[in-house]
Amino acid sequence: MSANSSTLGQHLLQGPVCTGWKQDVEGALYHLANCILLLGFMGGSGVYGCFYFFGFLGTGFVCCVLWGWFNACGLDIVIWNFLLATACLLQLAHLVHRLRKDTLPEEFDLLYKTLCLPLHVPLQAYKEIVRCCQEQVLTLAIEQTYAVEGETPINRLSLLLSGRVRVSQDGQFLHYIFPYQFMDSPEWESLQPSEEGVFQVTLTAETTCSYISWPRKSLHLLLAKERYISRLFSALLGYDISEKLYALNEKLFAKFGLCFDIRLPSLYHVLGSAASDAGPESEKEDEEVHEPAASPPQAMPTSVQQTPPCSPPPAATSPPARLSRARMSRPDSGVLGEDSTSLVLEDFEEVSGSESFMDYRSDGEYMR
Repeated sequence: MSANSSTLGQHLLQGPVCTGWKQDVEGALYHLANCILLLGFMGGSGVYGCFYFFGFLGTGFVCCVLWGWFNACGLDIVIWNFLLATACLLQLAHLVHRLRKDTLPEEFDLLYKTLCLPLHVPLQAYKEIVRCCQEQVLTLAIEQTYAVEGETPINRLSLLLSGRVRVSQDGQFLHYIFPYQFMDSPEWESLQPSEEGVFQVTLTAETTCSYISWPRKSLHLLLAKERYISRLFSALLGYDISEKLYALNEKLFAKFGLCFDIRLPSLYHVLGSAASDAGPESEKEDEEVHEPAASPPQAMPTSVQQTPPCSPPPAATSPPARLSRARMSRPDSGVLGEDSTSLVLEDFEEVSGSESFMDYRSDGEYMR
């Protein structure tokens, strides 16, 4: 061992063993190959960095093959550089295969960037969700129904990708479903995995729509297996249902001008603009309520005519506040931003057998 070390040291300390140097330089292919190899070793990391790295290295080794074949005339140079170039080309083919395998269709890629990327959902988890729906994008034509109330079974969960869907019940408009909203989230949450049911509303496409759909059984199996995906769907469905409830809440107007909040039915706010508009009309109604009947009642058939109630004496106390408070007309659509299909709540004073909400002047009195 020591003899070998001493021999190596002598070779290093002694001058070069070459008896003579070539006076001419190598050809252009040799220098081009080395320049390309230098550029290749300056590549970065990641998928695209690997493309850069192996692309330049493969090109450099091909130049070395040409140099060894035409200038150096060495079989060993040609074989080694050919093997290295082939290895680089195989690595490039593997990278292309991985990219094509990981690439999502355009609709699913846009869905990921819009809905899942802001929540930092891992791409691998998103691919599991996409595989559950078999990567199929379904369509609805104009006025085609997705579900009919009382008939269509609840056997899937769908997410709208494009278009607009109208939700109605008994022919009355409820709200719209817009892109990247679930089409049947309330129905999905209303049933246990082992239960069955039918839609209570009708969903109709107002425009050409595209959506994705997960079969109920397959999605339940995925949620049971993947806890992260289960929590993700729970958050998305909860947010979607709350958005639908708020959309309904904006259309709940009472006849007397109060807008009720579906979260706390005892709380409400008076629509100031509607109250100011209805002020003169309310004063007129107040005058009509307190104005005594000056002229005798018109003649009516005996079987229909009724005796008017006795009015209280002048010295009596004033009637309760709710009797002097006139009903306000329903606010105009232009003031509140509602459309002609807004829901109307019946006056709570007309509900028999219960104490009226309008008997109280404020929320505090009602809560007490």
